[in-house]
Amino acid sequence: MNAKKTNWWALLWAVIGLLYFFVPLYGTLDFSLRMQRGVLSLKAYQVVLADPQFLASFRYSATMGLITILVSVLIFLPTVYWMYLKVPQARPIVEIITILPFVIPVIVFVFGLIRTFSGSPFQLTATPFKTDILITTGYVILSMPYMYRAIDVGMRSIDVRGLTEAAQSLGSNWAQILFNVILPNLRGAVLSGSLITFALVIGELILGDFLARPALGPYMVQVGRDTAYQPSAMAMMSWGLTWICLGLIQLVARGSNSQTLTGR
Repeated sequence: MNAKKTNWWALLWAVIGLLYFFVPLYGTLDFSLRMQRGVLSLKAYQVVLADPQFLASFRYSATMGLITILVSVLIFLPTVYWMYLKVPQARPIVEIITILPFVIPVIVFVFGLIRTFSGSPFQLTATPFKTDILITTGYVILSMPYMYRAIDVGMRSIDVRGLTEAAQSLGSNWAQILFNVILPNLRGAVLSGSLITFALVIGELILGDFLARPALGPYMVQVGRDTAYQPSAMAMMSWGLTWICLGLIQLVARGSNSQTLTGR
C-alpha cells in the first residue's frame, strides 16, 4: 500500500514538473504563431528570418562561437592533459580559477576589460578587428567553467598515463600524442563543452552590447523592445537549437561509447 502511494506521489510530481516546463513553452509557441489576426501562421518566423540584421547578427555570433570553441580547446586540452600527467596536485588551484566567471559579475568583468584595453599600451577597442579579439577573449573566459569541466570529466574516464606511455613507446611526440591519441578519446567530452560554449556565445548580451559589436544577444533585446511576436519566435528557435545541440551530444557520446566497447 505504501509503495502504491509513493508511486502515485512520484507520478503527480512528475506531471506537475512537466506542466511547469511545457505550459510556458506552449504559450510562447502559440503566441509566436498569432502575428496574423485570427489564424495560426509562421509569419513571425518569416519576418525574423528575412531580416538582414538578424542574419548578420547570427552570422557574427556563430563565427565568434566557432572561434571561441577553437581557442578554448587549444588552451584547455593541453592544460588539463599536462595537469593530469605532470602536476595533479595543481588541480584544486585550477578548479578555483575556472569558477571565477561564476563569482565575478559579467558587468564588472566587461567594465574591467574596457578600462584595461581601451587605452595605451594595449588599446584593443580602436578597430573592429581588435575589438573582436577582445570579445573572443571575453567569451573564452566566460565559457571556461563549462569547457574545462567537460574536458576534465573526459580525462577522468581514460588512462592518460597509460595512453601516453604507449604512444611514446611507438615514437610519438607530444603533439601527436595530444591530437592523435588523447583528443579522439575525448570526442564526446570536447563536443559537449563546445556546444555549451556555442550556446553561451549565441545568447550572450553584455559583452556584445558594451563592446558595440553586432552580436545576436543585443539584437534580440532590441527586437524585444520594438516588436511583440518576433521575440517569441526567436525564443522558440533558440529552444529548438538547444535541443538539436543536446541531440548531437547524445549521438556523438553514444558513438564514442560503442567504439570503446567494440575496440574500433
